Amino acid sequence: MTRSSGVLMHVSTLPGQFSCGAFGEEAKQWIDIISDAGFSFWQVLPFCLPDNCNSPYKSYSAFSLNPYFIDLRSLYNKGLITNEELESSKQKTPYVCEFSRLWEERIALLGKAAMRFNEEEKITVFLKKHPHTEKFCEFMALKASNGNKEWQKWDNSTPNADVFKTWAFIQYEFFVQWLEIKAYANKKGVKIIGDMPIYVSTDSSDVWADKKLFDLDEKNYPACVAGVPPDYFAEDGQLWGNPLYNWNEMKKDGYKWWKERMSFTGELFDGVRIDHFRAFESYYSVKATEKTAKNGTWIKGPGMELINALKAAGKDKLIIAEDLGDITKEVRQLVDDSGFPGMRVLQFGFLSDASNPHLPHNYDKNSVAYTGTHDNNTLLGYVWELSAHDKKRLLDYFGYTDTDNWNNCYDTILRNMLLSHSSLAIFPVQDLLLYGSDTRLNKPGIAEGNWAIRFTSEQLSSINKKKFRSWNELYGRI
Repeated sequence: MTRSSGVLMHVSTLPGQFSCGAFGEEAKQWIDIISDAGFSFWQVLPFCLPDNCNSPYKSYSAFSLNPYFIDLRSLYNKGLITNEELESSKQKTPYVCEFSRLWEERIALLGKAAMRFNEEEKITVFLKKHPHTEKFCEFMALKASNGNKEWQKWDNSTPNADVFKTWAFIQYEFFVQWLEIKAYANKKGVKIIGDMPIYVSTDSSDVWADKKLFDLDEKNYPACVAGVPPDYFAEDGQLWGNPLYNWNEMKKDGYKWWKERMSFTGELFDGVRIDHFRAFESYYSVKATEKTAKNGTWIKGPGMELINALKAAGKDKLIIAEDLGDITKEVRQLVDDSGFPGMRVLQFGFLSDASNPHLPHNYDKNSVAYTGTHDNNTLLGYVWELSAHDKKRLLDYFGYTDTDNWNNCYDTILRNMLLSHSSLAIFPVQDLLLYGSDTRLNKPGIAEGNWAIRFTSEQLSSINKKKFRSWNELYGRI
């Protein structure tokens, strides 16, 4: 991995006029900004359809694509929506995603565009190439025919034809628009890192279509669910509720489902971060009847057999192992054996002593260094909320001596991240802007109030491109 740097920013947070960041000119303008600033990577969050809490980590399908990212101006230019429809879709605020409005109005509007689209052969070819995505469209059409109930309660086996056509068009159009954005980024010297959630939702086309691949009871519900034990983020742990995989069944065909998932991801991105990588070594299983994640059990995962299958499917793609959380020597060994770079997060560095792997002096070359992830506070919010003792320790660590003006220490911290040994250093966009905790994207373990933050063009234009480019040059990251 060549020494380089990047920025973490979900597509939903991009500027725009239509309630959510999308694949319009604003995406290209953002690519221009990070390219000019000397960054070589744009890391995004999962592209799948988000759940009812707007999280992209629990979707109706691992092979689905988010309808809210489709650029409406592009549809207007293609004659698929009217000027009146375009104007009526304009947002009320540029600062947050208007999720309730999107769910109520956007799918219906895209349905109109789908009915006006007269090149159905292109969609047919697309779905034939992406059978899991076609299954997702069928799943959504059947869900509509069954009053949107979870699939275990369906009694109507006839899919809604218009709903199928709508979702098929959405998936096709998403692909077309995104590949144009990705090509633009690559031309500007920017590669895209995607994100692969490790688990899927119980109410998903993935489980519905391949029941035997998941650990289900006789009623097709999970007897045990995924989560993590009490940790830095949540004293009761995090009870995610996702079904667990039937690894013995998946092994029988050489982990075909996972290889197809990696191939699908590879079409969209130049690299991928595998979320909760440690579950490949051992995964946390909690009985579905539990109210918290305190009482769970660690169970041995598929290990290198699955890793080798993912490598084969990923070919030359950059694969990042999200090796955070309760990390044992066995997990560390699996990461080493995989050859994938692991993650180092500054905000975890001061939870123990000087041997903590998340302190910059301990970063090894084959790692990706972050000030924080989408689950963390912003750097400003993190430092602001530290106790006086921990704040002094952090300032001493970075050699920042002006304790009366400690809130100016961020340049010192960011520079140290860039000069570290990690081959790749990535900053959340909030840390380029030096924004506080009010712009935090997600608080793990809390269902409501997340994923909504957005940024304006004026805010993103205020990023000091000259400063960051000079640092990227100084520390050999261009």
